[in-house]
Order: sequence, then structure tokens, then C-alpha cells
Amino acid sequence: MFGIEKKLYRRARGCLDGHFLIAMPGMNDERFERAVVFVCAHSEDGAMGFIVNRPQPLQFEQLLDSLDLESPKQAGDGPGADETISERARDFPIQQGGPVDSGRGFVLHSDDYMSESTIPVNDDLCLTATVDILRAIKEGRGPERGIMLLGYAGWAPGQLENEIAANAWLSCPGRDDIVFDQDHSGKYNRVLAHMGIQPAMLSNQAGHA
Repeated sequence: MFGIEKKLYRRARGCLDGHFLIAMPGMNDERFERAVVFVCAHSEDGAMGFIVNRPQPLQFEQLLDSLDLESPKQAGDGPGADETISERARDFPIQQGGPVDSGRGFVLHSDDYMSESTIPVNDDLCLTATVDILRAIKEGRGPERGIMLLGYAGWAPGQLENEIAANAWLSCPGRDDIVFDQDHSGKYNRVLAHMGIQPAMLSNQAGHA
């Protein structure tokens, strides 16, 4: 499997970039049962994306405490100087992004935040995987919309195409409102409804949108 950064920096858009993958009832990997995956990179080198309907009990403030992040402008200002956290940061969502590198965090976010390490995913969404964005979120300088994802889903060259041909996934263009929707239990059916599909209509016959 190729590294995530290598896939993302090769910015020739693949046909599934910015698309949702919706797990079919016949999915034989329980880690992806009823999963909605947002694909960030798809090419001949493989594919990677994030499950966007798996909640994570960890709170953003707890994550910051565990990382012991100190803002550069406050460093050395004495005890308690770095204890403040923005209102938005307190509610910033953390989700399980996938089974690969589950201890590693990525922020999928709107394009109103950019840093040297930010990578555009499509015309509206970006991905940042460095601590700079965590500091920005903490201080209220972060993106208007975003989610932090722990881990990701990855496919070797040709693997995703084979899984789609085997009817493991449906695909459709992604939508920002669904990506950032925190109604995790209803997201799977909402994507299907967007495609004009009722869950009862799904079968083990191959096909995708």
C-alpha cells in the first residue's frame, strides 16, 4: 500500500475523488458494515478515504490535553497561560476514520483554513494532518467546518475497483453537508435517499451510480 501523503500529493483527480462509497449489505468486512466512506484520493496507485459515520467517544479537549499542545504565542507565559480553549473547539467532532493508522489524526475541513501542509481534496474540502490546525482550532482560528478523523481506509492498486465489481460498494458524488453531519446513525440511509434508493432495494446484484 502506498503512503497516504503520496496518494494525496499526486493531485491528478481520480474518478472517485470526492465521492462517497456506501457499503452494500453483502460487505464481508465487519469493519465497514453500513459504512459511508468519503474518498480523498483514487488513482492507479490505490485509494484512500475516511469513514464518516463512526462516532468516537474522545472529546477534542481531552485530545488536546493528551497532546499537551502549547501555542507559540503563549509559551513561557507562566502557569495557566495555555489553558483557554475556544467555544468551537470544545464541540469539535472526533470520529473513527478507518482501520489503518488508527492512532493518527487527520482533519477534514472546509477550505477557509489553509496551511503549508493543507492538501485540497476537491473544490470545497481540504485535509490537514499536522498539529498546526489543532492549535488553530483551539484558539478559534480553525476552519468553519471540520471533523477530526482517527485512522483512515486504504486500498492497494486495483483493490477498490475489484471490491466495487464484486458489489461490495455503491458510489455517488459526496456532499459536504453529509460529510459534516453528526447524525451518524442516520447518515447511511440519508446517502441512499440522496441516491433515490431505499435500503430495502439493495441487493447482491452488482451495480453502482
